[in-house]
Amino acid sequence: MAADPPDPGPPIRFSVVRAALVMAGFLVAVGVLVAVGTRPPVSGNAQGSVTTTTIARGHATTTTTTTVPHSAISVQVANGTTGANVAGHYTTVIGAGGWAMKPALDATIQTITTTSVYYAAGQQEAAAAIATTLGLKPSAVLPLTTSVPVNGSAGDDVVVVIGSDLVSVAGS
Repeated sequence: MAADPPDPGPPIRFSVVRAALVMAGFLVAVGVLVAVGTRPPVSGNAQGSVTTTTIARGHATTTTTTTVPHSAISVQVANGTTGANVAGHYTTVIGAGGWAMKPALDATIQTITTTSVYYAAGQQEAAAAIATTLGLKPSAVLPLTTSVPVNGSAGDDVVVVIGSDLVSVAGS
C-alpha cells in the first residue's frame, strides 16, 4: 500500500489588513529612527553659548551663523545707583552663566532708574540672554553707543548698567 503524504498543517492565510498594519508600524519606526539620527549633535551646555548672526551689507545679504561660548563674550556691569555693591552683586549673578566678567564698577551717572543691557555689534543675542537672566524685558536691550554712562566700555561686548529697579533685588 502507498503511504499517505504528510499533513501540511492548516492552510496559511494571508491577511491584507495584518500586512498593512505591520508595514505601517515598520514605516513609523523607520521615520522615528531617521528623525532622531539626523538631529544636529548637541555639544556642551545649551546655556553656555550664544549664536550670533552677521549680515554683510551691500546689494546682496549674506547671513553667517556661528556659536560663541559665553566665556568668549566680555561683560561689564556698572552700578547706576547709590546702592552699595550693586554692580558686584550682579557681576556674580551674570558670571554664574559662564560669561567673561570684567570687574564691577560705577556708572558715570548714579541716578539710573531702569536697568539697561547694551550690546556691541553682533552681540545682541548675548545681551538678550543676560537680560533674561536678570528678569528684564526685551526693551531693556539696546545697542552700545558712546552715550552709555560707563567709562572704558569701548571693546566690551555687553555692558549692563544697573538701575534702581534692581537695587532692591540685590539686597542693597
